[in-house]
Amino acid sequence: MAVRVVRLGSERGEGEGIRIGTVRHPPRGVPKARLASQNWYDVWLPNLAPSAEAVKLAQSISTSKQWASFAREYRAEMKTPENRHLLGLLAALSHRTSFSVGCYCQDETRCHRSLLRTLLVESGALVE
Repeated sequence: MAVRVVRLGSERGEGEGIRIGTVRHPPRGVPKARLASQNWYDVWLPNLAPSAEAVKLAQSISTSKQWASFAREYRAEMKTPENRHLLGLLAALSHRTSFSVGCYCQDETRCHRSLLRTLLVESGALVE
């Protein structure tokens, strides 16, 4: 039992469990009925995605300083009560069942999912 952090649209791993999309928007051109069968996600949780403003900032990142600025912005967004509660819920669930969270970005090191991984660990989640 644990949470995995994955790239949405990638092949599912054995025992991955329910895949949660932590993205601002569903993938373009994919009918809702095919999101799960095409390995995007089973349920959508946009609350844990960066805001539209933060996404714009992330898309222009070319330096470590800009990445640090994005990371601060995303962490600040995740400090709202509703997002802290969601992180706590996912952390508690990770001790009882397996599931995954993810985003579309190819490079996890420059994606909010790397920060989400850290936030989950800080919230007490079991993370693979």
